[in-house]
Amino acid sequence: MIQTERLTLRPYEVADYDDYAAMVADPVVVRHAGAPMTGEEAWMRLLRFIGYWSVFGHGMFAVLDRTTGQYIGETGFMDFRREVAPRLDSMPEAAWVFTSAAHGKGYAYEAAAAAHRWMDEHHAPPATQCMISPANQQSIRLAEKLGYVLHDRPHYRGEAMRFIREV
Repeated sequence: MIQTERLTLRPYEVADYDDYAAMVADPVVVRHAGAPMTGEEAWMRLLRFIGYWSVFGHGMFAVLDRTTGQYIGETGFMDFRREVAPRLDSMPEAAWVFTSAAHGKGYAYEAAAAAHRWMDEHHAPPATQCMISPANQQSIRLAEKLGYVLHDRPHYRGEAMRFIREV
């Protein structure tokens, strides 16, 4: 578990399903990452996130408001096995997604920066990567603020840009 001034980050739990499913069903939240998910798709992804922690010792964190305990999003690192060329399997992939209600409040940076510090301290990867739709300017700005630089433009579900952060 990680705590910041305003947030708690912890591995996902089965009890997070309703909040997670609502977030990934929101068209505003997923507009740059594909279609809204069904409840079944959200369930399978949540179970994947929970299991990933037991295999790799890291994964996606559920992000909660530290005062209220309300779920506001996720951030963390995984190997998503994306079918892109070139593949950079040796680098953990950073990700972040936040509920519509959490947008514009600085939560994404606060949570992602804390997750990056945790990953650097506990797993010490030489570099990390993230893939972002060119249309997602807010996420690109966040990646740059976290120290990522544009690396290439692999084709993934249309087009994505890959950013690399050397640790």
